[in-house]
Amino acid sequence: MIILAAMLLALAGGIAIWFGPWTPLGALIFELYPPFLNTLQAGVQRRIAPELWDLVFLPVLTAPAWVIPFVLGDLLLVIGILRRRRRRHG
Repeated sequence: MIILAAMLLALAGGIAIWFGPWTPLGALIFELYPPFLNTLQAGVQRRIAPELWDLVFLPVLTAPAWVIPFVLGDLLLVIGILRRRRRRHG
């Protein structure tokens, strides 16, 4: 788990360096694969809930692209460290 966390943190750093620290996730996805965002929006609004697009997906897509892998990497790192401590002391 700690290795995956390190990979996600490295990915976050790479995204920030390569694409710039303020590039939104949506812009990065559009640059890499343009049809994906339209498909995602249509799927969420038609099959799940239209309000979910505005309340959840838009804020995530407008956040800097490095934030998602950084947060996931930090979360996995904390979980991995806690699990390792529990095994040693448990």
